[in-house]
Amino acid sequence: MPPSRLILPLAIAFCIGTPVLFAAPWTLDRAIEAALKDSPDARLARQRAEEADTLVQEARSAWYPQVSLQSRYTQTNSPMTAFGAILNERAFSFGLDFNHPGEVDDLDAAGTVAYNLYSGGRSKAGLDAAHAGVRAAAQDLRAAQNQLGAAVVKAYLEIIKAREGVGALEAGVRAYEASVSVAGARFAAGQMFKADLLSLEVQLAQTREHLAFARNGAALAERAFNYVLGGENPAAPVELSDEDPALGRLVAPATSDFSLRPELLALQERVKAAEATLRSARGGRQPTVNAFASYQYDQGWKLDHQGDSWTAGVSLDLNVFDGGQTSAKIRRSASELAQVKEMLRKATLGIGIEVEQARLGYENSRDRLDVTSQAVAQADESAALSRARFEKGLLVAADLIGVEGRLIEARMRRAFATADERIAVADYRRALGLPLLSNP
Repeated sequence: MPPSRLILPLAIAFCIGTPVLFAAPWTLDRAIEAALKDSPDARLARQRAEEADTLVQEARSAWYPQVSLQSRYTQTNSPMTAFGAILNERAFSFGLDFNHPGEVDDLDAAGTVAYNLYSGGRSKAGLDAAHAGVRAAAQDLRAAQNQLGAAVVKAYLEIIKAREGVGALEAGVRAYEASVSVAGARFAAGQMFKADLLSLEVQLAQTREHLAFARNGAALAERAFNYVLGGENPAAPVELSDEDPALGRLVAPATSDFSLRPELLALQERVKAAEATLRSARGGRQPTVNAFASYQYDQGWKLDHQGDSWTAGVSLDLNVFDGGQTSAKIRRSASELAQVKEMLRKATLGIGIEVEQARLGYENSRDRLDVTSQAVAQADESAALSRARFEKGLLVAADLIGVEGRLIEARMRRAFATADERIAVADYRRALGLPLLSNP
């Protein structure tokens, strides 16, 4: 194919492939949205919420009439069965031999409508329990989303932390390379011992080794990020946005009130569900009243007759003695209610401790960030002065190595402290049950 004919296909391929080749960099908002959509944990929580909703539909069915249809065709010479079919088909005659009615066939079609008038409050209690279960499942979904969001924030910031560490070590490698170059020139001029030059070269090699480990750690952080997002390709490269406005919305909360924590709200709804279940169990001691009506049509071909009939009425059922089954259900429901209340009490105490730990962790991370920022400024100034003195031969190699090492360490500590402070904010907000990112 001539080159000119390749231009159009290549242009089309480029336009189609552009969204894939140049995917938008990840922002925190977009990462959280992707995780809530694709993560197995989020999907599982949504399925549980849908399951709870089906229980409401099941409980609500008690408020609707029950309609059923039945039909069957039979042939028989049994006197009892045949006599009933003859009556239903309106084919009775006084000349009938009851002992030998002969073969009789019958097509029976019937419809029945039943409606519960009173069930001792069990229907209402069952519906209340189902509604409480739906609300509890919704809070479980919120809790799962908060946990997943916090994991995304941590994975996102771990990448930043790892890359900042790589950047600090790369700056250290460049500084050592410059120092080795200066030391080589001074050694060639006879102004430095061979041992000092070798010390700098060894330190450069060790820093390069640390850099290789740091780059491997950054690659692992990218894989962890893809895993949290539920991506199909965990080895896919991760490009983060250089300017992510969402990081500015990750602010420390102004309150320590954790009453909106979804785990607590879910347990409160489960207490309501357990209370409704107990009411339903106690309703087993009350009578059940049902209304019913049915219509029946019978057709027989051997006698060539047909007939129809209807039945309607009200039934009352009262459980007088069931061997203690109802009492056992009541005791079990009461025990389950007491257990859920204790679970709520335990969760309240545990979350209170968790919130306090998150608050202290945030304050500690903020102090670390202040200290490490000051340390970097001091180490930068010290390193600049030491390099100038080394170039003039006023500083030995061992002292320069110590200064450069402290600068690398200070930069890495600040990078880690910066990311850890953001992670601590996210954990503090999650512990309080607040949205991870404040409204823009």
